[in-house]
Formats: sequence, C-alpha cells, structure tokens
Amino acid sequence: MVEAISVIKYEGSNEVLAHKHEKEDFTIGSQLIVHETQEALFFRDGKIFDQFKAGRHTLVTNNIPKVRDYMKLGTGGINVFHCEVYFINMVTQMGIRWGTDSKVRLFDPASGLHVEIGASGNFNMRVTDAAKLILKLVGTTDGLLQSDVTGEGKSYGTGMFKALIINKVKANLARIIKEQNLNILEIDAYLDVLSSNLMIDINETLEEYGLTMPEFYVTSIATPDDDPNFIRLKQQFADKTLKVREEEVRKAEAEAAQQRKIVEAQTEAQLKAVSAQGEADALRIKAQAEADAYRMQAEAEAQEMQMKGYTYRDETARQVGLEAMQNGITGGGNGGGAAGGIGDVASLGVTLGAMGGVINMTKDAMAPIMGESQKVGEGFGNVVAGNTGAPAAPAAPVEGAWNCPTCGKAGITSRFCPDCGTARPVQ
Repeated sequence: MVEAISVIKYEGSNEVLAHKHEKEDFTIGSQLIVHETQEALFFRDGKIFDQFKAGRHTLVTNNIPKVRDYMKLGTGGINVFHCEVYFINMVTQMGIRWGTDSKVRLFDPASGLHVEIGASGNFNMRVTDAAKLILKLVGTTDGLLQSDVTGEGKSYGTGMFKALIINKVKANLARIIKEQNLNILEIDAYLDVLSSNLMIDINETLEEYGLTMPEFYVTSIATPDDDPNFIRLKQQFADKTLKVREEEVRKAEAEAAQQRKIVEAQTEAQLKAVSAQGEADALRIKAQAEADAYRMQAEAEAQEMQMKGYTYRDETARQVGLEAMQNGITGGGNGGGAAGGIGDVASLGVTLGAMGGVINMTKDAMAPIMGESQKVGEGFGNVVAGNTGAPAAPAAPVEGAWNCPTCGKAGITSRFCPDCGTARPVQ
C-alpha cells in the first residue's frame, strides 16, 4: 500500500514553547509548513540535521541534503525516511509573575541598621536559540510549556527557572542597593534601576538555555513596617529631612532678604537718578526759555531799530553819549550853578572823544557825534566869554598841550584826542 504524502505543521496554544510532532516517518515529497512565529528542527538518531525558518518546505533529497545518506528505500518504489520534527514557539511570553519566597536582609550604611525586605514583579520571556532550548531543556520529551520553565500557575517554587530567578533576585538585590547607594526608604523611586540591573544578571544564565528576558520589572518592594529597626530608620530619615528642610528655608529667607535689599538699593538709586535727571531737565528747560526770551527780545529790538532807521552801533554811540553827558552834568565841575553845568556841557565833546577811544570806535563812526558835541561846547564857551557872535580871538597856547599824531589836531589838553580818540603819547 502506498503511503500518502503528509502535511507537517503545528497550530497550538501560545503557552507551548516546544512541540514534538506526532508523525515520525515521512514520505518523500511531504510538505512542511512553518509559521512566522515558529522554527522547525529535524532530528535523526538524537541529532539535529536541519533547521527550517518560516515558510512551506517540500521534503525531498534536494531540499534536505543532510539526510540524503540516511534515507531508507522501501519496496514498491516508495521512498520513506525516519525523522523527528520539533516546532519551537518564538513568540515573546508576556506578563510572567515572580516574587521572592523570603525576605532579603540588607544593611543600611547611613543608619547602621539591618532591615529585611521582599520584592515581586513580572517579566517577559522568549526563545533566542531553538537548538539550545531543545538540547538542554526538552531532550526526548514531547514538548515544553511556559509553566514548565517559569512555574506559572503551579505550586510555589516549581518551574525550571523559578528558583533561578528568585535566587538571582535575592543574591543581587542587596548588592545593587549598596553599590548604587540607594535609600531603602525611597526605594520606590529606583525600581527601574533595580529592574535593569537584575535583568542583566538573570539573562547571563538564561542565555545558556537559548532563552532571554527582554523586559524584567520590579514592581514592588515589601518593607518591614513593624520592624523596630525599620521604624528607627524612618525616624532618623525624617529628622534629617526636617533639618535639611529648615536649613533650606533659612537659606531661602536670607537670600530673599539680601535680594530685597539689593532691589531697594537699586530702586533708591533709580529714584535719585530720575530726580537728578528731572532737575537737570528743569534747569535746561529754564535756561532754554530764558535764552529764547532774550533772543526774542533782541530780535524785537533789532526790528525796531531797523524800522527807525538806525543800527546797533548808532544805538551804542547814543547810549554812551547820554551816559557821558549825565555823568558830566551830575558829577560836578569847577564852577557853580548854571555856569558849572554849562561848563560841563561844554566839555561834553572832550568826554565823548575820550569815550570813543575807550570803546575803540573808529574815527568815521565817532566823527559826526564828536563834531556836533564840539560845536555845542564852543557855543557855550562863547556865551560864557560874553561874545555875541563875533569870532573869538585865538586862544593862547596852553601849557602841556599836545598835538594828535593821527589826525593832526593841535593844542589838545585832554588824555585822548577829541577828534579820533587817540591816546596821548607817553613823554
């Protein structure tokens, strides 16, 4: 009887890590189907002959060259060979729980006290090397379940790696806390540190069996809340925390006070600067206003003089003449009464001539004024001498008189020339 071609595949529970297929004798041309989440191993006489990844594989000599020399030629033209096939589940097993069966004793170097703690959590596991898993864990059995490895769902402490995980946690938990200098009272803040370090230690052993833990979590630490040492430890930590907090508060208050003084000093300085700036602006505005008023007055006077037809030089000469005349009249003379006043007026020409030299007027500017003043003085002189209009006799030379070297005027008795204002030469 001719044996039909077989289809070899496995579709079972995800909790199965390894499964040995029930059929062992396969006809040449049989179909092997391996899913994406699986790998298949061929065994002959307890040895691995080939390993297949996901896909459909036809079992012929060209596809399995390693078993070519071991094929049995049956009768009737049917080629049959004997082998065993294992399907290995490569899916990650999620949420496997673990926990320590007893307390872990550790020493707290900060307080010098011994405390005992427990730990628990969960992890994920997957197969990384199918051959190692079958050779070291499965052997000749029909398969391997997740619970066989982890003890999940079975009595406490059973499972191939349950004891391994617990021992690794108990042996390394205290060491990691000491090396990382973790505070047992704040241990919940460092669960990720404990998890990553414990996972490294455990995976070093699992690698030998073709397994790995991609994630390992410490989810809780059981502290001995009723232990007197633990109570003392919490009290010491609380006292230390309060003292540190008090120091921080005092420091913050001192810094705030210092900052407040700085702000006050800066504010005072800014106020003074603003006040000084305000005073400076007020003075500047006042000076500007006075300058503007003076400029406007000067412009008004200049326009007035321009409208009246004389210049600033004419006005200056007029003011000087008036002042000199007033000084000559009120200053007193040698004569008394009217004669004295007339005599002073008569000497106005001499006075104006002298003033012309003082203010450095030019001859051309002073000549009209001096000429008129001199005529007025001569008229008064004639009246005083009793002349009625007739030409006066030439005056006798006066002792100490001098002649002007600039304009040529002779018989000058004053210090300045009445015509041009030249000073008397030094003898």
